[in-house]
Amino acid sequence: MEFFCYHRDRPDSMKRRDELLEEHWAYMDRYAEQLIARGPTFVGEIATGSVHMVDLPDAAAARAFAFDEPNYQDGVYRDVLLRRWHNALGRTMWDFPGGRSGGNRYLVLGLGSGEAADLAVPEDQEGLIAYGPLLSDDGDRWLGTVALLCAPDPDAARAVLTSDRYADIEVHDWEFGGRR
Repeated sequence: MEFFCYHRDRPDSMKRRDELLEEHWAYMDRYAEQLIARGPTFVGEIATGSVHMVDLPDAAAARAFAFDEPNYQDGVYRDVLLRRWHNALGRTMWDFPGGRSGGNRYLVLGLGSGEAADLAVPEDQEGLIAYGPLLSDDGDRWLGTVALLCAPDPDAARAVLTSDRYADIEVHDWEFGGRR
């Protein structure tokens, strides 16, 4: 089962986040084979959260992954969005033809309700790093859509989703995560 996990940082937690960086990476190293995508979100140079798309056996394993993470345990994160997710591209971020650097990278998080939208992968896949629907715990209901992508600017990134089908669409600066 694939899951989307977005840990959002508490304000003014950057110093502690930096201090825990090696612990965070060591924790993520344990999940290297299961990770589909990962990386921090930013406002300017300040980290605002951490994205992890991961393939785990079940919801209990996903909860353990999200809540045993060192930054979460230490209080760096203010909240966690954890949802089933479907990897519509069927690849990891490391398979993205554009590589780890170059261009503007974004997390686009569309929170929806009602009838599903944007289930099909957009025809223009060139900038897509990861894409797929957020799902209810049982996998039966659509709750939104998530994309990691390269785009010229936040407005172009937001345009990957059908705006009037979502209660809210968030766009965050994002970069490939992991050890450098």
